[in-house]
Amino acid sequence: MNEMSFLLQVRDLAVARGGFPVLSGLSFAVAPGQALVLRGPNGSGKTTVLRCLAGLQAPLAGEVLCAPDAVAYAAHADGLKATLTALENLRFWAGIYGIDDGEAAVARALGAFELDGLQSRLAGNLSAGQKRRLGLARLLVTGRPLWVLDEPTVSLDAASVALFATAVRAHLARGGAAVMATHIDLGLDAEVLDVSDLRATAAGLTLGSGFDGGFDEAFL
Repeated sequence: MNEMSFLLQVRDLAVARGGFPVLSGLSFAVAPGQALVLRGPNGSGKTTVLRCLAGLQAPLAGEVLCAPDAVAYAAHADGLKATLTALENLRFWAGIYGIDDGEAAVARALGAFELDGLQSRLAGNLSAGQKRRLGLARLLVTGRPLWVLDEPTVSLDAASVALFATAVRAHLARGGAAVMATHIDLGLDAEVLDVSDLRATAAGLTLGSGFDGGFDEAFL
């Protein structure tokens, strides 16, 4: 496949967390219509890799090649505005991203995650699972082709996991792509990349100005 056909290319990536190298030598590419699942034990560097893909921290080495404004990133936190309704939260994000069919996209997002009956409820009054569904519904109003997701099914029951998997399949069918860290079998035709064997050592790696011990942003 021609390199220009990929939505994302990662070449010999090394990353640090809290000032310590955690992973090195990671290379992969993701094309339109493709999903990639990162696997590995806690602390193996999956979240740090996803933060680098989203542009939230610089790598120690290697490069991430991706078109500007291509990534929609969702981390562990739902990142909702508690005093806004479910509908208002999605309208807010649609406005931030400035997509052409904002209201139509909001309606589709509500339907895709079965939030129609909750659209007038304050986000702060939703259950943990409902908040998670609303947080994931934001992906559908970004207009961005590459979804980067960190444990997206946290707090979801089996029915809601199925809704999420359906949303991912639809995104891939439209030519989008997804890179996600998850231990849940979503029933997707996805490549699995285990990062367990890529644990970094400090030897030969110099900490750059891009690393920090910071926080996991909820959404980008």
